[in-house]
Amino acid sequence: MPSPAVVIGVDSSTQSTKAAFIDAGTGEQLAVGRAPHVVTGEGGARESDPETWWRALGDAVAAGLKESGLPARAVTGIAVAGQQHGLVVLDGAGRPLRPALLWNDTRSAPQAATLTEEFGGPSAWAERTGSVPVASITASKWRWLRETDPANASAAAAVRLPHDFLTERLAGVAATDPGDASGSGWYSTAAGAYDPELLDLLGLDAALLPAVAPTGAARIGSLTEAAARALGLPAGIAVAAGTGDNMSAAVGLGLGGDGLLDHPVLSLGTSGTVFAASRTRPTSTALNGFAAADGTYLPLACTLNCTLAVDKVAELLGLDREDAAPGGEAVLLPYLDGERTPDLPTAAGLLTGLRHDTTRQQLLGAAYEGAAVTVLRALDALLSACGLDPGAPEVAARPLRLIGGGAQGRMWVETVRRLSGRPLVLPDSGELVALGAAALAASAAGGGDPVALAAAWRAAGTDRPLSPVERDTETWERVTSVLDRASGPLLGGT
Repeated sequence: MPSPAVVIGVDSSTQSTKAAFIDAGTGEQLAVGRAPHVVTGEGGARESDPETWWRALGDAVAAGLKESGLPARAVTGIAVAGQQHGLVVLDGAGRPLRPALLWNDTRSAPQAATLTEEFGGPSAWAERTGSVPVASITASKWRWLRETDPANASAAAAVRLPHDFLTERLAGVAATDPGDASGSGWYSTAAGAYDPELLDLLGLDAALLPAVAPTGAARIGSLTEAAARALGLPAGIAVAAGTGDNMSAAVGLGLGGDGLLDHPVLSLGTSGTVFAASRTRPTSTALNGFAAADGTYLPLACTLNCTLAVDKVAELLGLDREDAAPGGEAVLLPYLDGERTPDLPTAAGLLTGLRHDTTRQQLLGAAYEGAAVTVLRALDALLSACGLDPGAPEVAARPLRLIGGGAQGRMWVETVRRLSGRPLVLPDSGELVALGAAALAASAAGGGDPVALAAAWRAAGTDRPLSPVERDTETWERVTSVLDRASGPLLGGT
């Protein structure tokens, strides 16, 4: 029996690489290879050596090939979806000059504030790029690098985002897509191109940047002989432009111009993220107005502290992550890594409302509630950016799709369900970022719209719906009251 045509969707995240082998005709997941990353840094620093991403990609592909039992010749295309915002600086031979600054590195918060002021304030940035600089945005990291490591900034022969770095290793072509580029801080969503005025403000030569492909599914080249040897794949297969991880997850869910529009998604991972595909270009200062991988837009809000922060609280309390109860009077804002939304880069965790009868399980439940309320508060701004009224009954009844590692946990699901009061949908695929990247690869290899392709793949799935429960407004108001009152003096806000 002949082997099916297979594409590889790569999810290169903060912590690991996953390479999903997908039947291009049916969307069936045939295998997933995995390999870990190494993240270093103390305090606000978070860095990784980009070469470890490349080695992890090779290991993940090898593991996937072994698990699937497929011949390498069955693979027809590959695409990378990567963690957004990271800053990679390369020498003339394409080797990293220093470790990459990751999205959750908060050291550039002062530079972000300065850049915001220099360009005319938050509204001016949001109107031009869709996003206001914070520590996570790549432009802030580039300014930080120029000020604190000028030798490497001056020596840079190329500046890349994480997914750009890997795509270039695959195809030998310097390329990105509008989705990931829109998270850099130097790409104008208004113009659909790099912004010369912003590049001048940053002291960044456009010649150092990759070309921007029309979409994440565009075929930007073919797998080189060198990359084929490193990965054990056939040379010449299609390499798509790829995109950022959030944009790829949207494709994997069938969100976009040829799929679902204005349907919110909540991703529970290292970060907590809400997003939706929309035809409305977002210009709100309260969120990131990204471009999507397919030519639409992806309004998105992201918190730094989600599953890892709650797991740390569980570890401190000596509890299993599921051994939790609603928090009672306790409020715990688990801002262990500073916070991005709201913009509190120097914040630490805050606990209040302790009583003699407060239990460890309630403290852990309070951590869940603090993280969930933080990301759900961004949902109204997201819906408004899509041109919707968050208070309208028909909008409140729109299902919230819950994805990411946290969506596999009972306590996460029940906390979001209780605090949102919304119906939930739990998609059946646990590898949505990789699935979206596979749809990009399949489109590059054989044509067709990647969102429509992913939607067709999902049609045979078994997404699990959960009906709404009465919203826990008492807990919501208690947590938001503490957050609003503490944001200035206690959490490092202004």
